[in-house]
Amino acid sequence: MLSCLTLALVAQQQEITTIECLAQNGKLHPMQQAFIDQDAFQCGYCTPGQIMSAVACVREGHAGNDDDIREYMSGNLCRCAAYPNIVAAVKQAAPDIKKADRMRSFSYQRATDPAAAVQALAAVTAGNNPLT
Repeated sequence: MLSCLTLALVAQQQEITTIECLAQNGKLHPMQQAFIDQDAFQCGYCTPGQIMSAVACVREGHAGNDDDIREYMSGNLCRCAAYPNIVAAVKQAAPDIKKADRMRSFSYQRATDPAAAVQALAAVTAGNNPLT
């Protein structure tokens, strides 16, 4: 579900994972590291959405080949045209994400209360990240 197209009320009583929750214990999530390794971002404007969609792409089984990745990621626009690097990052991170999910070695903080999620977002926007 793309957050930019979703009303907050639709997410009520749902688990929400944000980009800030991916890194755990000071260690970047495999997809975050792959975006760095593959230079899959330039201006940074679309990077959080691209990374979150890329994680979902792998978890939902759409990272089997370049065409599948491109199709799944097609809803995310990159004005810098880093698309080949994004595909490379997804391919790099996919094995690690699949392994981590099997081993459940990454735990994700999720906001299950929409009001708490809105408060956390407001705090992050104000520069007071409650997740760190």
